[in-house]
Amino acid sequence: MSLIDSFGRIHRDLRVSLTDRCSLRCTYCMPHNFDKWLPSETLLTAKEIIKVVEIAVSQGVDEVRLTGGEPLLRPDIVEIVRGISALENAPELSMTTNGVALAKVAKELAQAGLRRINISLDTLDWERFKRLTFRDRYDDVIEGIAAAREAGLDPIKINTVLMRDVNGDEALPLLKWALSENLNLRFIEQMPLDAGDAWTRANLITAEEIFSQLNSEFELTPVENRGSSPAEEFYINGGPATVGIIASVTRSFCSNCDRLRLTSDGQIRNCLFSNEETDVRSILRNGRLAESEKREDIIKALGLSVKSKLPGHGINNPDFVKPVRPMSAIGG
Repeated sequence: MSLIDSFGRIHRDLRVSLTDRCSLRCTYCMPHNFDKWLPSETLLTAKEIIKVVEIAVSQGVDEVRLTGGEPLLRPDIVEIVRGISALENAPELSMTTNGVALAKVAKELAQAGLRRINISLDTLDWERFKRLTFRDRYDDVIEGIAAAREAGLDPIKINTVLMRDVNGDEALPLLKWALSENLNLRFIEQMPLDAGDAWTRANLITAEEIFSQLNSEFELTPVENRGSSPAEEFYINGGPATVGIIASVTRSFCSNCDRLRLTSDGQIRNCLFSNEETDVRSILRNGRLAESEKREDIIKALGLSVKSKLPGHGINNPDFVKPVRPMSAIGG
């Protein structure tokens, strides 16, 4: 089976948000006093998450990434990883995390079946990290990176959002550090998905600006065959090391998008910027339905979501409407 939309895009990648809560308060994501969390009873259980993933895999999904919020805040995170990894035709399983709690569980996660990890880090300056995240956890993130490497979670990708007048001067230092640590660095354009509504196009550091900064000291040449990857990859001084730039705003890659998202409260989203969702939690918790009926209804829900997917996110259209949910409640 395949999940094919009206434009011929085959959907093989499922991003699964495990929680909307986070242990940091990055200014581009949420205000430092943010407390509008989803009710705990609405969050999918480990069993429910694994069930939806299993059904998605039966429909052709072969990559799953666990996201948040911060996925390591789930006390059952190892159980979830182990359950997905034990599925027939198990998908390639990865995770995006802020790294704060990673040192404590990296080895367990790898043993449970996690294969790759993305760690968010926006600065190499301890004081700047505190100002940006409102938490003094820089050392914990660095320890998490070391623990991930020791656990064999390679390649380790570092996700960085550059912001004007905040950390916009760190593109080159971050790349030099990543090269010295054998880490795969990816810069991500800031997107209009923050809970504080602070995003402005004027403050956006574009992919072109990032490329220009990096290319001032390194020779960057494009990596061919990008496929469905959101990142434009560039060889650094001829390779083999690369750096990625995800230009979600200025160079959309919607035409090759193969991603679906499952929110932590059981809603299927066909686009990060969509304002429409397909509810599968109500199917999972419908006591009047047999398990076989639930399965068929979830398959139909996945198909319906894919078929209704638009050709692009429309950020640059005059009539673009920002999603009601912030990134923390959608999942990256």
